[in-house]
Amino acid sequence: MNGLFQTARELTVTALPVEFESLAPPPLLLPGEQLEHYQALRQAIFADLAPRSAIEWLLAIDVAELSWDIQRYRMLRHKLLETYRQKAVEAALRRIDMVGIDPEFEAEAETYTLQNALSWRCDSVAASEIEARLATYGFDQRAITTEVYVQAREVLVLFEGLLNAAQTKRMLLLREIRNQRFLSGPLRRPR
Repeated sequence: MNGLFQTARELTVTALPVEFESLAPPPLLLPGEQLEHYQALRQAIFADLAPRSAIEWLLAIDVAELSWDIQRYRMLRHKLLETYRQKAVEAALRRIDMVGIDPEFEAEAETYTLQNALSWRCDSVAASEIEARLATYGFDQRAITTEVYVQAREVLVLFEGLLNAAQTKRMLLLREIRNQRFLSGPLRRPR
């Protein structure tokens, strides 16, 4: 996997044999994922590993699936951090705007705070204004980022576990492919 990057023409050379297609059903994609991206990743892995036997093909299919999962976990983690950044801005706005609010107006003020946090996420002009306002109260980007990680810590631990588990499985499969090739190679004479 550390060799030269192959062109699209070279990547098409190693295609999944017809007899193994039933072992690699199409993936269940999440909204926003594209089958073409999955197929390109799988094809690149097949070309890179160049499986030689049925066992190697099964292992390569699993490596491709795990690689897709790793990409998926990274993208989901990124989206999660975006969501938690909005929640962090919302929490900071709440600390500024809700101080001293008469209890009978708290619900209405909370609604405006939620709308402002949503505007921060969707409208770049509003985001600039809100960030400038937060900065005047000492909530710079570092403070917001700290709040993001405090709020998301448990979910980030979950994603870290998923990523580590998938990467470990992938490494084990790659070692197994290497071992299969070593065992099927010419016998070496003992020294």
